[in-house]
Amino acid sequence: MGRLSRRAFALAALSTVALPGDVGAAPARRPRAAEEMRGVWLATVTNRDWPSRPGLSADQQRAELLAHLDTAARRGLNTVILQVRPTADALWPSPYEPWSQYLTGTQGRDPGWDPLGTAVAEAHARGLALHAWFNPLRVAVHADPGRLAASHPARRHPEWVVPYGGKLHYDPGLPEVRAFVQDAMMDAVARYPVDAVHFDDYFYPYPVAGQTFDDDASYDAHGGAFPSRAAWRRDNIDRLVRDTAARIERIRPGTRFGISPFGVWRNASTDPLGSDTRALQSYDDVYADTRKWVRENWIDYICPQLYWHIGNSAADYAELVPWWAEVARGTGTQLYVGEALYKAGDPAQPAPWQDPAELSRHLTYARDHPQVRGHVYFAAREMAADPHGAMARVIADHYGQPATPPR
Repeated sequence: MGRLSRRAFALAALSTVALPGDVGAAPARRPRAAEEMRGVWLATVTNRDWPSRPGLSADQQRAELLAHLDTAARRGLNTVILQVRPTADALWPSPYEPWSQYLTGTQGRDPGWDPLGTAVAEAHARGLALHAWFNPLRVAVHADPGRLAASHPARRHPEWVVPYGGKLHYDPGLPEVRAFVQDAMMDAVARYPVDAVHFDDYFYPYPVAGQTFDDDASYDAHGGAFPSRAAWRRDNIDRLVRDTAARIERIRPGTRFGISPFGVWRNASTDPLGSDTRALQSYDDVYADTRKWVRENWIDYICPQLYWHIGNSAADYAELVPWWAEVARGTGTQLYVGEALYKAGDPAQPAPWQDPAELSRHLTYARDHPQVRGHVYFAAREMAADPHGAMARVIADHYGQPATPPR
């Protein structure tokens, strides 16, 4: 059964029965194949990678964007994951949400060009795949609704919004919220031949000590059938993921759907199916049952953020790669590994990150696990500058031959 039909079958069945933990024999170790994910995240939130600052002219913004695409191609990469909806806004002319403030400095102001449309065309012209990266539920990185554009849906529907941790979030417990954010994202899928839709790791917000995410009203209205609020919250995120996958399939068949979650599903001390780690747990802390999404084939790829060095005492890269490989084994979901390029050479990071060869060792280690189909690097700013030479080492050691993205 092919990738698309397999995912479509899984979505249609809406099965909740997990696949067996041991599905057949392990496949033979793959060669250095011509098909491998070599990706980079290009973040726009708070102007992290691009544009370098808000308020640049359209020509300046475009030139910077093309420079990032050129860098990716020059480094031997084949995929750029561009953040096009960083904070319930848009980097294309959306009828649902305002233009992003990270373009002009003012939310809702037309930048005078179409960044997403340009990015798709120019990436493809360079032989790069373009994955459209959406943050589905973050409204703002501040807590003041009055700072949002007057036309912003969060101002028209304040009941959709929960302030938490100094930020504004949509409440995923409301069916109308889940429907709206899908409408907003699917507008881009319908307009542009993006190669994939990509979610990051933000679902329910990461825990903040001493604060409570106030979803009492939505839980009272919709949570009665569940044994706990936590189970209800996980179901809300499951629905968002499953429904998004189904809508992508309907709107633009062949467009892939991938998610890059926090790298730990659950710790083994909590759940025997978990990893030998002592870290935050996406299942319990942001209500993202990432293992289920893989085993149920709801998504085409998963790219866990394994942002730890080999030998880390709390979350060891060398523990998590085989754990995720086993999760993906026998499923229709491809596994890529998210790599912390931004940590390389950072004096605030532990000693292993001061060695320019640390990232290269990650790829060497992962090659012993045939389920790992490639790597994605955070992020584009460090890809361009590479002050520590870590990316140059990866290229020299592993990217001697070109590769096309997995399909």
